[in-house]
Amino acid sequence: MTVTSENKPKKHICIGMLAHVDAGKTTLSESILYLSGKIRELGRVDHRNAYLDTYELERSRGITIFSKQAVFGLGDTQVTLLDTPGHVDFSCEMERTLQVLDCAVLVVSGSDGVQAHTLTLWRLLERHGTPVFLFVNKLDLPGADRGALLAGLRARLDGGCADFGGDREARFEEAATGSEEALTEYLETGALSDGTLAGLIARRAVFPCWFGSALRLEGVEALLEGLARLSYLPEEARLVTGDQVITSGLGGVYPPGLAVGTVRSLITEEDGLTRYAQVEPAADIGGGQ
Repeated sequence: MTVTSENKPKKHICIGMLAHVDAGKTTLSESILYLSGKIRELGRVDHRNAYLDTYELERSRGITIFSKQAVFGLGDTQVTLLDTPGHVDFSCEMERTLQVLDCAVLVVSGSDGVQAHTLTLWRLLERHGTPVFLFVNKLDLPGADRGALLAGLRARLDGGCADFGGDREARFEEAATGSEEALTEYLETGALSDGTLAGLIARRAVFPCWFGSALRLEGVEALLEGLARLSYLPEEARLVTGDQVITSGLGGVYPPGLAVGTVRSLITEEDGLTRYAQVEPAADIGGGQ
């Protein structure tokens, strides 16, 4: 069957919203749903009418207790948004969503910076190998310093945190340090393609950061645009040439954790995103591609 614009499958991604309690995660979710056209009125947690706070106990206490989902369109992408509890007492509700995420939006309070539960969430996302987009919220409050907050993210989370909402050239320069291929592309062209940036994010070499105020809808559209352009499809390979191929143990052919080869070459489609990989078998494994 010929793939046309009419019958081409939509891109589907599952995004988890995670944060330390009171960082403004549910407010950001509300803003995303409003700007995407999913909801017509912008609710507020303190007004007890947030779209994803469906239980009376949640509305009365102003916290998320149960994980919720909402589905909305974002250009050619269909997004399943999972809003998870930020309170440590309900962490089990949050943790059970991690295995289904294609990427996560980690919300950090601009007035508090990286907090204890933020670090816990970061370690969990690292364990699951989940690509992370960061949104530093409440930048409209007194004392919120964008430069100091970015420095804190790099010091306490990862040096790969890069400001994607600021100067375009600075963004490329920061992201180019994520791999030799990206650095070569930047030196040759002075920029990085969306495909290259998406690959760096998917491999957790770069963690794009946006700054704003979810309550005032500041910076949220830029975050949405970034999610639409820079998130990989679930089936896309997160590989570069030379990566080791490790067995999962599924199927019983090889035990888990066995290095069976390395990525020899990558086959890409017209959009520049990796789809297939050719593997060079390890000498003691044998076999074909």
